[in-house]
Amino acid sequence: MQFKTNISILSDIELIDLYKEKGDKGIVGELYKRYTRFAFSICMKYIKDEEGSKDAVMQVFEKLFVDLKRHQVTNFKSWLHSVLKNHCLHIIRDNQYKLTKEKEAINSYENLVENQFHLYQDNDDSFDEKVDNLEMELCNLSHEQRVCVELFYLKDKCYQEVAEITGYTMNQVKSHIQNGKRNLKISMQQNENKR
Repeated sequence: MQFKTNISILSDIELIDLYKEKGDKGIVGELYKRYTRFAFSICMKYIKDEEGSKDAVMQVFEKLFVDLKRHQVTNFKSWLHSVLKNHCLHIIRDNQYKLTKEKEAINSYENLVENQFHLYQDNDDSFDEKVDNLEMELCNLSHEQRVCVELFYLKDKCYQEVAEITGYTMNQVKSHIQNGKRNLKISMQQNENKR
């Protein structure tokens, strides 16, 4: 869209008003040109990772297409600083949550392996054998149980996520996980007794 006015000479607030009126994304592009370095430095302060900070800047500016129409902005730089800070803190919280969930999943998996193989002698060679046996036993579960157990324990998905991925109800997911875990234990104990 061609403007009678050269947008590069407009103030930030004039640009925002024009964007609200015209809806042209090129106007937000002008704000992006003006504030890319500023935005990047704010993100680096919080995220401390170059690629992650670049991604965060892009995500924030993509959100501006909607947010600038919804909010009354009187000082763009100050407002942008708040938006960037909140976005980065959200990313940090998400990453910490994922790390916590990964640790929990690893602990759950290790406990599952440890509980199922407690009769083995503890040495380095037997651990690989334990994992191989567990993987073979997973194949013996019904498709529904195997998928739910793998998503829950190995892929660190919560019940809700497993339900969304599989299309099962929450009760079905819980049932498949509980039955799968029980069947794994029974099967592995039977194999242990055969040795």
